[in-house]
Amino acid sequence: MRNRALPLILTLALFVAACGADQFQIDALAAEIFPGECVDDTGEEVTIYSGRKENLIEPVLDAFTCVTGVSVQVRWGSSTQLALLINEEGNRSQADVFLSQSPGPVGFLESKGLLGTIDDNVLRLVSEDNRSSQGSWVGFSGRKRVLVHNIDLVAAAELPTSVFDLTDEKWKGKVAIPGTNGSFMDWFTVFRDQYGTDVATKWLDEMVANDARYYPNNRSIVEAAGRGEIEVGLVNHYYNYQEMVAAGDDHRAKNHDLDDDDIGSLLIITAATVLKSAKNSEGANDLLAYLLTAPVQSYFTNHTLEYPLAAGVEPNAALPPLTALEIGSVNFDALGGGFDETARIIEASGIQNQ
Repeated sequence: MRNRALPLILTLALFVAACGADQFQIDALAAEIFPGECVDDTGEEVTIYSGRKENLIEPVLDAFTCVTGVSVQVRWGSSTQLALLINEEGNRSQADVFLSQSPGPVGFLESKGLLGTIDDNVLRLVSEDNRSSQGSWVGFSGRKRVLVHNIDLVAAAELPTSVFDLTDEKWKGKVAIPGTNGSFMDWFTVFRDQYGTDVATKWLDEMVANDARYYPNNRSIVEAAGRGEIEVGLVNHYYNYQEMVAAGDDHRAKNHDLDDDDIGSLLIITAATVLKSAKNSEGANDLLAYLLTAPVQSYFTNHTLEYPLAAGVEPNAALPPLTALEIGSVNFDALGGGFDETARIIEASGIQNQ
């Protein structure tokens, strides 16, 4: 494998060397990631289809351009929509890199034969648990599934220990589910993989029968729990931390960890890949390497409050230790093959009509 710019990226990012003329202005968050002077524009470009929201990843992309002089062109959208678009475009896709909120859409593209192979020196920046065994994707941050709850409506002693408890009459009409959200779909696909499709489908159907309430995404559930609109909801951990930072004591919701071995405590990773049709695979690999440097990993855990996956960076002290179902016990490479079936089961359940 070639090793063109990775040493330069790691050296610049870790030691913050001043370099070149300041041809590219970056905002305050990007400057925290790389406070040195920006290099000159190289004329090189990487095109990214990003399922990661602009406010979460754009400072990292700006810092990458500052460090390398490589410009980025980004198409924003949901991970699922972008994966479907790439599949439709096939080898004509303009994307060099696909950044996904979760591994499912990446697995879908792998099942279609649209992913390239990431350089070995990039893959080795994370543990085997956090990368594809085929070298087709690499994880760059983690989100833990939790149960968020309104602290005024539900006492801590009353909280369940498993997602299977939520089908009980006690929770009728009190549980929110982000049924069409990408991370929920990934979680449900793993649920199917671990327990079988019949068990997982029965659980979802029983949740609908128990009047579970549909919300479009994790943040809307966290906000609803904070204002007492809903008692509990299944979400990714970091949304509630962000709301707590923003609203302080006015936000009346906390995260609840289900049992360590419960499927409701799954760690889901964000994933990045280089497309087989990439026009700039070298620049694409350099970008993936930059996502795994210490300054960027520190940004993810300290600003977006996710779990870092590389560079020996410790999680933010506010995050509880990871003792949940380990990603290494889940075959995320196989998720793509089950993604379409998961979507069909969720739609058939009627959760979107709740």
